[in-house]
Amino acid sequence: LMTFVLEGKLYRTNSEGYLTDQGEWSSSVAEFMASQDQCLLTKNHWIVIYLIRNYYYENEVAPGIRLLVKQIGKKLGKDKANSRYLYQLFPEGPAKQACKYAGLPKPTGCL
Repeated sequence: LMTFVLEGKLYRTNSEGYLTDQGEWSSSVAEFMASQDQCLLTKNHWIVIYLIRNYYYENEVAPGIRLLVKQIGKKLGKDKANSRYLYQLFPEGPAKQACKYAGLPKPTGCL
């Protein structure tokens, strides 16, 4: 277990950096986690993060990369409906890195 302090509050993560308590997530937590990866979250990052969070709370599972690409296509247009676009935003793996910033568990099937 690892910890970090943000705005005077202690947060716990597992060894891979995912929050152990999803209820503690906030946009500030996401920005902090991204900053640890030298990633500045843009509007397009937030679209993916909130899309993943909404999907997770409706289905109790994070979307896989294919489904994520499809959802992004619906939201942002066909030109962005590809894994290359998502890897530009989340180079460590779109589903894995976006779930981490979204305060969700690591998706099953991700290495």
